[in-house]
Amino acid sequence: MKVLGAVLVALIVLIQYPLWLGKGGWLRAWQIDNDLQSQKVSNRKLEARNAALAAEVRDLKQGTEAIEERARYELGMTRPDELFFQYQDSARELPEKRVEGQ
Repeated sequence: MKVLGAVLVALIVLIQYPLWLGKGGWLRAWQIDNDLQSQKVSNRKLEARNAALAAEVRDLKQGTEAIEERARYELGMTRPDELFFQYQDSARELPEKRVEGQ
């Protein structure tokens, strides 16, 4: 009777092995599901970035206001009839550097 019980337990273990640890088992399905969820998060971020880039391209193609804004803020360009004034906030001035030996 003990031999029959041991054989049945061994058969159950052999049947269960592919279900849990095999190529299409539960562990592999769980791993693929986790990979799928992380890929969906990554795709959402990339879709948002692509939408922002598409909006920027659309703005650049349709009007000159976006081009002018980028030229002013990124390149510091002005129109020929404009004067550029730059001022410093006194609260943001850098402290004086110390020279050693004085």
